[in-house]
Amino acid sequence: MGELLRRYRFLWLAIILLLATVILYSYNLRQKTATTFFERAVLTFAAPFQTSIDGIVDSTTGIWGNYLWLVDARKRNLELEQENRQMQSQLRQVQEVSLQNERLRKLLAFVDDLDRPALPAQVIGEDASNWARTIIIDKGTQAGLRNGLPVVAAQGVVGRIIKTAPASSRVLLVTDASSAVAALIQRTRTRGVARGRGDNLSVEYALRNADIQIGDLLVTSGMGGVFPKGLPLGLVESVEKDQFGLFQQVKAAPTIDFSLLEEVMVIVGEDQ
Repeated sequence: MGELLRRYRFLWLAIILLLATVILYSYNLRQKTATTFFERAVLTFAAPFQTSIDGIVDSTTGIWGNYLWLVDARKRNLELEQENRQMQSQLRQVQEVSLQNERLRKLLAFVDDLDRPALPAQVIGEDASNWARTIIIDKGTQAGLRNGLPVVAAQGVVGRIIKTAPASSRVLLVTDASSAVAALIQRTRTRGVARGRGDNLSVEYALRNADIQIGDLLVTSGMGGVFPKGLPLGLVESVEKDQFGLFQQVKAAPTIDFSLLEEVMVIVGEDQ
């Protein structure tokens, strides 16, 4: 302790003198109304220190105020970001509902043209392996569905039900290799059989001399008792005629993009 006092004795002496001066000045200020030479000297000597102290206090106050403002601004910014995310989520939900309603309106209008009782269903599963082309819908025997019922969408034929469960059904798509639908070319009424080829359709048994052109619409013929007449199946994309042969080789692209299929209608009744 003695070593510390000896090392900083001048500093301690200055501090003591400064304190004594301030105390004496304060005493004189309370006792006298006139300013003495000593008081003026103290004021002159203390002015720079007072200015520095005031500057430090003002700076500290300003920094603290800015810090509190930044904290509040950050909090408000986080709240606004949260509100923005909630509003965006709600907007996406509204847009999704709007798109779904639009699809359902088209689907209902399509079924109204058929004048056949139908049950709406959602696509809840898909099997697009090399072995099968099927989808699963969220309606089954509890809703009155059974094997063999035709399934359609606003763009045309989807397929037919091949398996049912109480709350779901499996639908064989028209593009499956085991699917065959009696069909005809809408423009010329040329008959044939639309058979699935995985991603597209082939039109079998179309006579060689029949007028079939690329872009012709392929529709159901109504024969076979499964699909109503006139439902779109596909658009002709290639036509080939062998030099010798009875039939043409016709391929058609389905009118439905099955990878985007979400809602379908199951036709459950006969013509009304």
